[in-house]
Amino acid sequence: MGGTSGTRDVVRLDALGPAGAYRSRNVQTVNDIRGEPFAELSLVPPLFVARTMSALRRADPLPLEQRLDAIARAGRAFATETVGGLSAEDYQHAVCRVSGLPWVTTERAIEATVRYTEHAYLSAQQARPTGAVDDWRDPRTRSGSGVWVRRGDVFAVHAPGNTPSAHTLWLQSLALGYRVAVRPSSREPFSPHRWITALRDAGFGADQVALLPTDHATADEVVRGADLAMVYGDDEVVRKYSSMATVLPQGPGRSKILITKDADWTSCLDTVVSSVSAHGGAACINTTAVFVEGDPAPLAQAIAERLAALPSLPPQDPKAVLPVKPLDVARRIERHLLATAVGTVPWLGGDGIVDDLGDGTAVLRPAVHQVPGPDARQTGVELPFPCVWVAPWSPEVGVGPLRDTLALTVVTDDETLVDRLVGEPSIANVYLGDRPTHWLAPGVPHDDYLESFLMRTKACVR
Repeated sequence: MGGTSGTRDVVRLDALGPAGAYRSRNVQTVNDIRGEPFAELSLVPPLFVARTMSALRRADPLPLEQRLDAIARAGRAFATETVGGLSAEDYQHAVCRVSGLPWVTTERAIEATVRYTEHAYLSAQQARPTGAVDDWRDPRTRSGSGVWVRRGDVFAVHAPGNTPSAHTLWLQSLALGYRVAVRPSSREPFSPHRWITALRDAGFGADQVALLPTDHATADEVVRGADLAMVYGDDEVVRKYSSMATVLPQGPGRSKILITKDADWTSCLDTVVSSVSAHGGAACINTTAVFVEGDPAPLAQAIAERLAALPSLPPQDPKAVLPVKPLDVARRIERHLLATAVGTVPWLGGDGIVDDLGDGTAVLRPAVHQVPGPDARQTGVELPFPCVWVAPWSPEVGVGPLRDTLALTVVTDDETLVDRLVGEPSIANVYLGDRPTHWLAPGVPHDDYLESFLMRTKACVR
């Protein structure tokens, strides 16, 4: 990982370009949640980005079997071995110490890694149209068929820093033969650095996968240098890139749960609580709002009682499940929550959510607020900790309040309602019954199949 320097044992995270590791004079200090320097991230200039993207474009993809084997071996190394000088446990400690994500979040991400890497190509194939083949040599092209091909050669990723699990998605582009450049988030650069290093160790060349840390001014050069790009960010980032056909923006999830009166919410309370609090409540697939037909107060009270029992612990503690932030950042989030919650009924967190650990950091405690109606503006406010807005709902209200949702869990026997929700274009995923919004599995689309963006079908007859 570039080694350490000085008595403070600051980790040096080098850029990973076509000539190998690159240590820049222009570095960004990555502080831990206590405000202490923990790592130095080498930032690359526009010329370095341009040369890297050109090298990726000139390279041929590895043969299919070779790249699938390399992806699987990289996944096993990522999860269990020393990569770039860090053991799996040291990596977890680094992620927790810098991002404040709880230990359980990194643990679950590592557990999922092997499963996803071993199924990367199979998962990608789930998106292939049934009328298309992978190779023009397929016998079906003799009478005419579609051939599924890449829309480009180079794929760029502006990676998020809210959960290590997000990096398993772009691995599918490698399985399809793309060369990939990742711009890491300075909030948590360890995961992408570890991934690129593991992939190179497993057999991908330096002209196949690259890590390009940049400042904000240079970030767009990574997008412009690629054929296609996926960019994570907030609503502003989504607005910035939404009109660009070559960019797939990934914004807030605003995931939701709907429980109708024909369902017993007590039987799915575990699922509701898990949907809100898993991953430290920081992921786009965590539940932001719960809609319930009838009086929402009993459900809100039950959620609050369960979430109140979660412990406040430093993020590196193996039992930690809640995120930790620098104290000043935690206070800023708290002020935003309290201002947003005006006019609601607080069941948990009404007096604040900051639990000072006494070392310059604070745990973000859960918050549960009951809003007056299904159209309350708060139901669209997503915050980086377990925070849920509980709202009343009725069939007369319809699907309107449930729009703009990444994952929607629906507990109902009303098949007509399910038809409307599945048919609603702004709802990406619909889970029926006792299934948490954070549920994911290889081969199942996250926000549509990524391959719908990466691939196209062209006619071929011979």
